[in-house]
Amino acid sequence: MAALSCQFHSINYLNSQMVKSRSKHSIISCSAQPIQSNIKVVINGAAKEIGRAAVLAVTKARGMEVAGAIDTQHVGEDIGQLCGMDEPLEIPILNDLTMVLGSISQSKATAVVVDFTDPSAVYDNVKQATAFGMKSVVYVPRIKLDTVAALSAFCEKASMGVLVAPTLSIGSILLQQAAISASFHYRNVEIVESKANANDLPSAEANQIANNLSNLGQIYNREDSSTDVLARGQVLGDGIRVHSLVLPGLPSSTTVHFSGLGEIYTIKHDITDVQCLMPGLLLAIRKVVRLKNLVYGLEKFL
Repeated sequence: MAALSCQFHSINYLNSQMVKSRSKHSIISCSAQPIQSNIKVVINGAAKEIGRAAVLAVTKARGMEVAGAIDTQHVGEDIGQLCGMDEPLEIPILNDLTMVLGSISQSKATAVVVDFTDPSAVYDNVKQATAFGMKSVVYVPRIKLDTVAALSAFCEKASMGVLVAPTLSIGSILLQQAAISASFHYRNVEIVESKANANDLPSAEANQIANNLSNLGQIYNREDSSTDVLARGQVLGDGIRVHSLVLPGLPSSTTVHFSGLGEIYTIKHDITDVQCLMPGLLLAIRKVVRLKNLVYGLEKFL
């Protein structure tokens, strides 16, 4: 599609024979400019809490729109009504990803599939999206690095962009970056996390922090002789211990404690609502449309 853009120009002409006589003419110039169509976003895992939050965020965001909702729950229900919107989106929840992608691909519009499913389904989901020429944003905690490596090889061959985000929380990414900076100055470090339930412990965030610090080639907590005591927490990477506190009602929190001679340095990040993931999600959707390979980590775009 194209929009017609017109400009009005006023030009004065000077008559060479009659200096005192001036004539004023007007010219209208027009040019066709392409209209940037919205990014069509398909939410896979739309009935989950994070999926419903994503629907609301994408609907309110500029330059994108919800085009499909996939889930095995609430099949047939309008995704807008399920999300509590005032007006239905007239987009039913379906459990057939191929059918939804095939329908959207006929519009030839730029489309992105957001995957909130589970680690075992990610590879096939990305392959289906790629078959229809669509990019993917994957936020699936506990996705295995072997799966990421296989996806990377597949995307390289297909020249298709995929963004795999271990976290969509910008605050969590900033905490990880601060921890990396601190690790060059401190050799004693422990991670304390809290959650309302005991699923996936240590958390993906704690594992990511431990991996990041261990990849720097340093050994931590050398002077601690109580490593084998169970009450001291689980050891990850190169001597980094993680303590997980689980109590109903606790917010999701990650704290990294560093210590040196005569000082303690503490970094903390709390998540109180799934809404904190939405700015990162919208950023991921906007960035993935330009990719032609797999990128691991939203921090590459901050």
